[in-house]
Amino acid sequence: MRAPTLDLNLLRTLVAVADTGSVTAAARRLAYTQSTVSMQLSRLESSLAVALHERAGRRLRFTAEGERLLGHARRLLALNDEALADMRTRRVSGEVNLGIPEDYAPLLTSVFSWFHQLYPEVRLQVACGTSVHLVERVRAAELDMALVTRQRHSPGGEVIRREPLAWAVGLERQPALSDPLPLALYSPGADLFREVAEAALAAAGRDWRVAYTSQSMAGLAPVVQAGLAIVVVTRNMLTPQLRALDESSGLPALPAVELALHRAARRPTEPARRLAELIREQLTLEG
Repeated sequence: MRAPTLDLNLLRTLVAVADTGSVTAAARRLAYTQSTVSMQLSRLESSLAVALHERAGRRLRFTAEGERLLGHARRLLALNDEALADMRTRRVSGEVNLGIPEDYAPLLTSVFSWFHQLYPEVRLQVACGTSVHLVERVRAAELDMALVTRQRHSPGGEVIRREPLAWAVGLERQPALSDPLPLALYSPGADLFREVAEAALAAAGRDWRVAYTSQSMAGLAPVVQAGLAIVVVTRNMLTPQLRALDESSGLPALPAVELALHRAARRPTEPARRLAELIREQLTLEG
C-alpha cells in the first residue's frame, strides 16, 4: 500500500491564506482565482479528514488542527524551497527574454520572484505588448518566448492554461445594461477579447457601441470604474475596484481563452528552458 503524502501545493495555499488573512488576498498572492483557493483548502481538509478553518465574518480563522498543520506546512515548504534552490542554481547564467501582455504580468509575479531566487545570475528581460505582436517577435527570434492569449489567426504554442472570461463593471458605479451597451474594448487587433465580446453579443442579438478603446486594461479601467462602460476581463484581471457580472445581468456567457507559451524555433538556452519549466509549473497548479 502506498503511503499517503501531503500535497505541497495545497500546503502553500494554506500558508498564503494564513499570511494574508483571507481567501481573496491569498488568491492575489498566488495568481489563483478565489474559487481555486477555496477548493484547495477543501481538498486539503478532505485528505486529512479534519476541519482546518472556519469563517469569522469575512476572514478565515484556523481551528486548532489548522494551526498545528500550519507549523508543519511552513517547515515542509522551507525544506522544499531549500532543496529546489540547491539543485537548480548550479551555475545557470546568461540572459532570457520573455514577452507578455501587460494585463497578464500579475500572473507571473510568483514566477519572477522564484526565478530570481533560483537563478540569481540570469538576467531576465521582460517586454510587454499585444499578443499578436509578441508572437511575431518570437518567430523573428527577437524573444526567447512569450506567454500570450492564443489567437484565432495565429494558433500554436503550448497551451498552459485556460482563463474564463467575464463581463465586469465598476465596483460602485455601472452603466445601464440596456442597448446599446457601452463597451470598453481593446484596440482592434490588440487581442482576442474584443472579437469574443462582439461575437457573443451578436449571437445574443444585443446592440452595443464602442465607448472606449485601449491596448491594455490600464487604459480601460478608469472609465469602467467611473461607471461609463462595461469591460471583458479574465477572472485574474479583476481588481478590488471592479466586479464581475453574473448571468442575472442578462449579458451572454463568454467562453474561456487559452494562454499559450510560444518559444523561438532555435534550440533553447538553459535559462530559457528553466524559465519555461517554471512558468509551466506555476501556471498549471490551478485545479
